[in-house]
Formats: sequence, C-alpha cells, structure tokens
Amino acid sequence: MAILSGYIEDEDNKQSSTSSALSFNAVLDPSNPLGFLESAFNFVSENSDMFNTDSVEKKISSLVKNIKERTMKEEAAKKEHETKEKEEIKEKPKPKLNPNKDNGLDMENHSWGQNLQEVIVTVPVPLGTKSRDVVCDIKKDYLKVGLKGQTPIVDGQLFETVKPNDSYWSLEDQKVISSLMTKCDKTSWWKSLLKGGPEIDTQKAEPEKSKLSDLDMEMRSTVEKMMFDQRQKQLGLPTSQEIENQNMLKEFMAQNPNFDITNARTF
Repeated sequence: MAILSGYIEDEDNKQSSTSSALSFNAVLDPSNPLGFLESAFNFVSENSDMFNTDSVEKKISSLVKNIKERTMKEEAAKKEHETKEKEEIKEKPKPKLNPNKDNGLDMENHSWGQNLQEVIVTVPVPLGTKSRDVVCDIKKDYLKVGLKGQTPIVDGQLFETVKPNDSYWSLEDQKVISSLMTKCDKTSWWKSLLKGGPEIDTQKAEPEKSKLSDLDMEMRSTVEKMMFDQRQKQLGLPTSQEIENQNMLKEFMAQNPNFDITNARTF
C-alpha cells in the first residue's frame, strides 16, 4: 500500500496566494492502480477546470507516454546491469590454491598428489575395513572410490585421462584406500583431480628430484627436449621443432634447386 497526500496552506498563505492548494488523500492498491488514478482524476475534475479544456486528453496521453518510456529505459538499464554483473561473476577466474607437499590438494575426506607420471589418491576409511568392502572403479576418464552400500567418497570425471591397465588400488593398514593412476600425458601437471573441482597453481608444483638416468627412454627423451627448448627460448634461439622445420626446408631446396620459394603459397 502507498499513501499519497497533498497539503492545505495555512490562513496566511491563503490570503497571499491567488489560488488555494487543496489536499488529496488516497491509498494506492498495487492490484488496482486504475482505481487510484480514477480517484485522482475525480479530485482534479471537482476542484479545477482541467477537464474542460480541449487539450486535456492530449496532455494526459503525452504524460503517460513519457512515464512509460522512462520506465522502459529504467527497466532496460536494470537488466543490462544485472546481465553485466552475471557475466563478470561467470568470467571471474577461480582462485588458484597452493598445492600440498605432493603437488595436489588435501580435501575434507580425501587427498591427492601427483608427479609427472602418476596421480595418487588416498581415502581414509574406518579402521578394520576389509578389501571386500572397498569400491574402486578406475576408468580412462573416471574415478569412483568408496565403500559398498555407502555414498562414494570420490566420484567424478578425471581432470585428464589415465591408463586403467597401468593403474591399481590397495588397502593400506585396513584404514586407507590408495589409488595409483598412470597418466596418459606425462608432460604436464593436473590442475585438479576431477573436472570442476578446486584447482591448484601448477606453477608452484615441484617435480621430484631425480636424475635423467632414472627415467625410461620415452620420458627421458621428452624431458631432454623440454629442457633444450627452454634453454633455446631463453637465448633467443630456435626450438627443436623450428630447427627440424629449417632442416626440412633445406633438404627440400637441395632436392629442388629450381623451385622459387618466394612465389610459394601456404595453405
């Protein structure tokens, strides 16, 4: 409800003014705004000659039009502001968390860690838990860990893919389920265990202190290439891929000495 009221001038003001100001009291019912307007118009009609003029309808129509346009602009501005706020919230990046000592995160009911080759998930369970009570499902892009007959403790799509045949789980001291998963991509850190989960700042991840000779041939070759490319970039020199491209071009030109490379088109 809204109450609109005018005022009545005191006697001194009445004597000095050419026309008296009259009070108007009415209650606005939001479910019946036209009733309020009708009361206002009746009041104006009874106390002025406004409705005796030929232009009254035009003036009222113009007033309604102006109010409608203003209301529509205000509503459009409000919606635009709300949309902008939603987009800013949506685009705002999630804060990166500092990794634990194992380059992962310690969650409320489980922990996970990683190196470049593997991801390890540990889930505490009641002391005395048997292997037959454990549920551990490791798929290429999915992990579920928990106890039979209970809501899974870890359940969701993995941040990156793993090799199920090279992954396994074990029950340690009848109180901790440990899942070890072998990464498909052994050149990068996972930001999170599961997609949509809290992310770590991978720039703060610390690789294991190991010698190149301790790595298998594939991993050793990958690490050596990464180290070489990093040094080359720091020195402003071509990377291994750029060197390979240059060598291929030289070989092609040697086999095709009459080829005019200046008119060659790239696709």
